[in-house]
Amino acid sequence: MVPSARTRTILTLYTTADDVQCHRVRLVLAAKGVGYERVLVDPAKPPEDLFDLNPYGNTPTLVDRDLTLYDASVVCEYLDERYPHPPLMPIDPLSRARLRVAAVRIERDWLPEVEHIRAGGRPADAARKRLREHLLAALPLFRASKFFLNPEMSLLDCLVAPVIWRLPWLGVELGRDGKPAIDYGERLFHSQGYARSLTPEEKAMR
Repeated sequence: MVPSARTRTILTLYTTADDVQCHRVRLVLAAKGVGYERVLVDPAKPPEDLFDLNPYGNTPTLVDRDLTLYDASVVCEYLDERYPHPPLMPIDPLSRARLRVAAVRIERDWLPEVEHIRAGGRPADAARKRLREHLLAALPLFRASKFFLNPEMSLLDCLVAPVIWRLPWLGVELGRDGKPAIDYGERLFHSQGYARSLTPEEKAMR
């Protein structure tokens, strides 16, 4: 059980221990201060009740009473609307659209490289190089504002920060040039909400 200082509403989140997308949802819940039951799933042996809730049997899967949601983007958007304080998306449609497009790019460009690295073998070295290149190309976005593409913490940060957190574990070195990305991560990592989002396995990554 994950305690909450703000609300006693109990959701159930099916999550793996170290997946970026699962961490993304846990970070949104922590930022909102929402209590929930954390059900850890072994991706090699998903429980039968998960398939009863989600036809794909994957994580993250969120259960809120009679509602079941899957796909991290859907879950995060729902949580931001269901628990509107603090808001994790800007008010104006243009800014919201910019953040959503950036999230799509990260999911398509960064996260596959994370998975290739985790899989190991010879392809992992090439994936490390590509991920490093993606991150260095994004440095102007890390420099532009206190948070990623936004002056306040947003749902996009809940996707970006877990990737930055994993870089030492993934063996990705950004060097001096990557300092803006590292500094960005450190600003988020020292918050109480970020600490609450971590599993023991994720804490051991640093």
